[in-house]
Amino acid sequence: MNPVNYLYLSALLFTIGATGVLIRRNAIVVFMCIELMLNACNLAFVTFSRMHGNLDGQIIAFFTMVVAAAEVVVGLAIIVSLFRSRHSASVDDASLMKL
Repeated sequence: MNPVNYLYLSALLFTIGATGVLIRRNAIVVFMCIELMLNACNLAFVTFSRMHGNLDGQIIAFFTMVVAAAEVVVGLAIIVSLFRSRHSASVDDASLMKL
């Protein structure tokens, strides 16, 4: 397969994720779309790494996966606390958690 096809797929996945972040109001769906965007970036990093014949893009993709895992832990903790206090996972209710 041509590496350009992987870049097209990466751009499509990133666009779908960005659209989901901008349109959806449910916090869990927003986090899933952020993960989709991070995976699209990882695909682009690995594709460029493969095109140039070095491992730099794959190393960056690995660190991006580590950051994504940490983001999921913190994000889900925030969503659980939001749901317990407001009984809703809406992003609009997140501003109500201020002291």
